[in-house]
Amino acid sequence: MFQHITRTLAILSLTLPASAWAQSVSCSSELRASYTQHTTRYAHGVLGDNIEYGALKIEISNPGGQCTNEAETQEAVLPESMVFEDLQPRLVDLDGDQQPEIITVESSDTAGARLAIWGVKSGELQRLAATPYIGRAFRWLAPIGAADFDADGHIDIAYIDRPHLAQTLRIWRYQNGSLTQIAHRSGLTNHRIGEDFISGGVRDCGMGPEMITADDSWSNVVATRFVDGELVSERLGRFKGAESFSVVLGCGEL
Repeated sequence: MFQHITRTLAILSLTLPASAWAQSVSCSSELRASYTQHTTRYAHGVLGDNIEYGALKIEISNPGGQCTNEAETQEAVLPESMVFEDLQPRLVDLDGDQQPEIITVESSDTAGARLAIWGVKSGELQRLAATPYIGRAFRWLAPIGAADFDADGHIDIAYIDRPHLAQTLRIWRYQNGSLTQIAHRSGLTNHRIGEDFISGGVRDCGMGPEMITADDSWSNVVATRFVDGELVSERLGRFKGAESFSVVLGCGEL
């Protein structure tokens, strides 16, 4: 899961302390991912400024799990018509192979945003899957998190489609290297124009994974989860600022 992501260039690092990948080698590998190549070519400014990113960079320490103290670096550069309109790359093992995939938000200067999954395949950093573009420039999506929301054994990714306009929760299943939309629900949001962070996230307080957002008026904090195959939203309490999300994500009560 990911929550309260701040807009920063700091490298996101994921160590896999309890995974088969980490346990099956003599030295654990660590993958770091960051956005690089600052650019102002897509002047949307939804995240507080007009600076976005033109490339995705990864660094793998101890590649292959060998104790070499070496690091392998790769960078994927987007065409001039695209940017990463995002905060940080998000590292999640989506397919259960104990190696993280990278969840990103890409935007086209004609078609707007889409969710894109990157990963290392055959030794090369490459885009593995992507949702359709929203369809119009300067239309964006804000990720919520990833979990097996419908308990079918596959990891799903949730985001808010156009958090300032459509305010629609969409959930996509990642399976066999592709993304399939499995559910959607309107009336929810997790971002306000100009904020350099995304609110909410994913929690599990004993009832399975829940997506935490605001309602479309920013009046209430809301939990949404699957119940008997359907998305059900529950009001958790009044929204009183960022601390409201912190309390709820920690399974507290408002």
